[in-house]
Amino acid sequence: MENKNTKNDRVTGRFAPSPTGRMHAGNVLAALLSWASARSRGGRWILRIEDLDTGRSRHEHALQIQDDLCWLGLDWDEGGTADLGAHGPYSQSKRGEIYRRYLDRLHATGLTYPCSCRRADIMATQAPHQSDGRIVYAGTCRPAGAPPYNLRKEDFDGKAVRIYVPDSEITFTDGICGPQCVNLSRECGDFVLRRADGAFAYQLAVVVDDALMGVTEVVRGNDLLLSAAQQIYLYRLLGFEPPRFVHIPLLCNSAGVRLSKRDGALGMESLRRRYTAPELIGALAYAAGLTDSRRPMTATELAKIYGDVMSVSSRSGAGAVLAQQPEIAQQGQNGLQGGTVAGIIGKSHINIEPVLPLAPDDGH
Repeated sequence: MENKNTKNDRVTGRFAPSPTGRMHAGNVLAALLSWASARSRGGRWILRIEDLDTGRSRHEHALQIQDDLCWLGLDWDEGGTADLGAHGPYSQSKRGEIYRRYLDRLHATGLTYPCSCRRADIMATQAPHQSDGRIVYAGTCRPAGAPPYNLRKEDFDGKAVRIYVPDSEITFTDGICGPQCVNLSRECGDFVLRRADGAFAYQLAVVVDDALMGVTEVVRGNDLLLSAAQQIYLYRLLGFEPPRFVHIPLLCNSAGVRLSKRDGALGMESLRRRYTAPELIGALAYAAGLTDSRRPMTATELAKIYGDVMSVSSRSGAGAVLAQQPEIAQQGQNGLQGGTVAGIIGKSHINIEPVLPLAPDDGH
């Protein structure tokens, strides 16, 4: 098995924002915990720009994200808009040829096939997944018979590329959510690797990028917990060692609605006006259950606290740390004790408003 991301014992984390707008408090929490996790163990941290959505991504947003990270005291060893490091380019919009090579490797497995289904067609003909409204692809365009499929290159022209997933379980242990057992056939079905317009899908791009950049740990929101299983499937097919996954609770408002760039809720423009960086870091550390008070702290102080807390947690069992403040965790939605993906996605939120009240100019 190709082992680019475990060639030494040093932890390599990453933060991979999409430059489609200003970061909000949830993005900041993910960046802080990813950085703290890597730095607490003397590791490296990569900043990758995930601008696959070229229609919405803007270079000025990427520059603003970098400025916000620097304001927080978060530095990176590789990446960013300057493409620092040996594994660039670090913007996904510049990595198309790399993704194409690895898509060809997946074609060679005989597991890929062309798909002409439109999303609207799939939405209209398939029942939503019970837990969160996801649509499970029914295999409408899948060739008859079992793979490998004997298809010609021209068969894929002008069509999306899907990859077959078997009716079997993928198991892994998440750093917070605990043991996971996912049947991709039942949870999502065959998924897209490249869209009909030629744009590469997130699942393929992120696997190739993390593997080639030597990432050993991925800290991100638990809305991507199912994606971990899809990505592990691709890691194995491509011969890469998967990283360690840590899926953190999502931040939401008092109505239970998760924060979003689109509605401007608790965006960095407002947060930087209202708080100093240590005040914001301390508030988010408290909201995440890492401290028992909202005292201001630097990113370096957070890294030490994070390392100490997670060391205790690893000895007592995964899922015992984050979002335990009683007035913050959504009642009945902590969901940090592991289980199936269907039982966790969308059920592990932190109500951030008791800690960071919405300002008058922060929309819902």
